[in-house]
Amino acid sequence: MPTLHKLAACLIVIAVVLGLTLPRAEPERQGRAADAAHAAQRATASPGTTARATPAGNTSPTALPTVSPTAPVKIGAATPRAAAAKANELGEIPVLMYHRILKKPTLSLDRSVDEFRKELERLAREGYVPITAAEMVSGRIDVPLGKHPVVLTFDDSTPGHFGLDEQGRPKPDTAVAILLEVAAKNPGFRPVATFYLNEDLFQMGDQAANGLTWLRRHGFELGNHTVSHPDLSQLSKKGVQKEIGGMESTIVRLTGTHASTLAYPFGSAPGKRSWAQRKDGEYDFRGIFLAGWKPSDSPFDKDFDRFAILRVRSEGKIKENDCREFCSTAWLDKLDKDPDTRYTSDGDPNTISFPSADEDTLAEGYRPYGRSY
Repeated sequence: MPTLHKLAACLIVIAVVLGLTLPRAEPERQGRAADAAHAAQRATASPGTTARATPAGNTSPTALPTVSPTAPVKIGAATPRAAAAKANELGEIPVLMYHRILKKPTLSLDRSVDEFRKELERLAREGYVPITAAEMVSGRIDVPLGKHPVVLTFDDSTPGHFGLDEQGRPKPDTAVAILLEVAAKNPGFRPVATFYLNEDLFQMGDQAANGLTWLRRHGFELGNHTVSHPDLSQLSKKGVQKEIGGMESTIVRLTGTHASTLAYPFGSAPGKRSWAQRKDGEYDFRGIFLAGWKPSDSPFDKDFDRFAILRVRSEGKIKENDCREFCSTAWLDKLDKDPDTRYTSDGDPNTISFPSADEDTLAEGYRPYGRSY
């Protein structure tokens, strides 16, 4: 072949190769940007970890950072393991709301020791893994492949929730003791929960500081529930901030740290939500919890509102307050019968896996972490 023909042939080949490769350059850059975002996220995880977070007490867990891409981000492919487990990290998360735990309930919101133990045993049996409210809000949901997160919340800091005996151990038949008992019998069932505190801290008196320290050291979250449990919708801005700020001051004085989350007394929001969200120098919450009647949206769902997170009352299918449909037993039954609607983990806290049909549900800022199948 003449030299010029050879040169022309080479130029044609080069042009074809460039034509095939150049259109892919932008997605490739996007992929590298997503990888960089993952690397940055892993770099900000708790000391001594890479992909796994280890939050404790009311120290805010490192949030899965949202990203503001400059160009549309193509969702990556989920791993075969995630697909086989039918991972759905855009599914609903039950946030269970407890009040008093007693041997013999006397009020409508009470749960008996036996009822509480049986509900925990059911959760363990059906593949639920407890996480804290702060972990949920932050998006740092580190749950094994195929398992489901559940948030256990306790309002009003009553003696049935927690207390220490003379040996410094949780008192028998308290919520903490029962949770530890169930966890010991069910490996992988994390003994963690979130306690929303009022002024009378588990009626522990001058031992309250020791009690709160014990809870934090053992991975429990301490949240704010106001000083005196008022209906915040009936208070002025000053009154709302006094109730929340006063409780926050007590928490900081006794533990040295701020609460990450707040639960409204009676599930009742103030006249302006911003009054409760933050006040310079006093409090700045990452999430606020209501009462509610259904499981919460995933924190990665575009409709998730971290300042209005729904909870489900713990109760059997009784007639009162529509519990036949909207309390914990009824909802756990529904999620068991329709498992595709609940949050199922892909086993990797740095990715968000879900069925491809649900892609439009993913919040824009989390698209770089999205993986579909």
